[in-house]
Amino acid sequence: MNSSQHTGNAMSTLTAKIKALGRSLGFDIVGITTADRFARDEKAALKRVNDGLMDGLPWYTAERVRKANSPRTLLEGARSVVSLAMSYNYGEAEPQGSGPHGKIARYAWGDDYHDVMKKRLRAFVAALPDIAGRPVKTRIFVDDGPMNDRAAAERAGVGWFGKNTNILNPTYGSWLLLGQVITDIDLVPDVPLKKNCGECVRCIDDCPTGAIVAPFVIDNRKCISFLTIELRGSIPRDLRPLVGDWVFGCDICQDVCPVNWKAAPALEPAFRKRHDFDAPSLLPLLELDDEGFRERFRGSPIKRTKRVGLQRNVCVALGNIGDPVAVPALAEVLQTGEPLVREHAAWALGKIGGPEARAALIDAIHSESDDEVRKELRIAIEEIDQSQSSTHIPVT
Repeated sequence: MNSSQHTGNAMSTLTAKIKALGRSLGFDIVGITTADRFARDEKAALKRVNDGLMDGLPWYTAERVRKANSPRTLLEGARSVVSLAMSYNYGEAEPQGSGPHGKIARYAWGDDYHDVMKKRLRAFVAALPDIAGRPVKTRIFVDDGPMNDRAAAERAGVGWFGKNTNILNPTYGSWLLLGQVITDIDLVPDVPLKKNCGECVRCIDDCPTGAIVAPFVIDNRKCISFLTIELRGSIPRDLRPLVGDWVFGCDICQDVCPVNWKAAPALEPAFRKRHDFDAPSLLPLLELDDEGFRERFRGSPIKRTKRVGLQRNVCVALGNIGDPVAVPALAEVLQTGEPLVREHAAWALGKIGGPEARAALIDAIHSESDDEVRKELRIAIEEIDQSQSSTHIPVT
């Protein structure tokens, strides 16, 4: 055996051991790619930034894009990227009890994946020096830093890039959470999967807001996940009816994807649903104060939207559901909620309609001092008046 063969065999053995380590720590998929630049993905991402499709995410800059697509910029001496994935597929939502219920994206039903995966990745990198037989340089990412997780996962053979921009795997579908380890260890790279979405455009056709503006291209400003999580201000009025009953994130483009219909179930207990996070009862969420919100969503990804953001979303969902049972709770919000929540509560009452909703709006407008809320109150009253033949009460 010559020296090159010996080196190749040693790399293969080391690669196999590292993959086995990842699987032993609970990762469902472990793939390897080089630390070369993700040039194609960088070009596409820069175009999205320049086209304004990432507006609303102030941290998503051209500089960040360049860094995210250059593993060797992120870690000096980087040679390989280990791409690891865990399934969070715990089935369909099951609403419990009476009253209006909302929807939460499946990845947020259980514990915060950042915490779960980072703990595993720290254990993973801690074991690498013993396997490699030398000190090892590493840097880990779990959807929280300048690292193009999906580009790494695609090139490492974890899955192919779907038209909804999710990574799709033949076994686990797109119900995957991704983590990356950049390292200075030379490893044998995997081959990207020779699969694609073919002619299927279900995700594009079924996105209610039209956020998937072309295959592999999302207009962040229209995405329900952005509107319900990242957006800190008002949800645009024209998009509110399209949000439906989603109060945190959205799974529509995944639910309709044929690859997901027979996806293997998740095995990680941390991602099982907590409380009623799959289909929460909405009215109690309007009663939460900051302390109650922190307690209920401690250790959950849902805390990212913050209490005011979640209650804003709940108001929109209640307006879209249209159940008059929500009117008293929304009327209370008009008196006690923050301006952002009051604004969306007014919108919801306008959508639900009826004498009780109109009376609550009339009562609120006389004491409301916020201009945006007053504007929303007026529009809501006018909408009710246009849809019902009720006695007109002058709006002053």
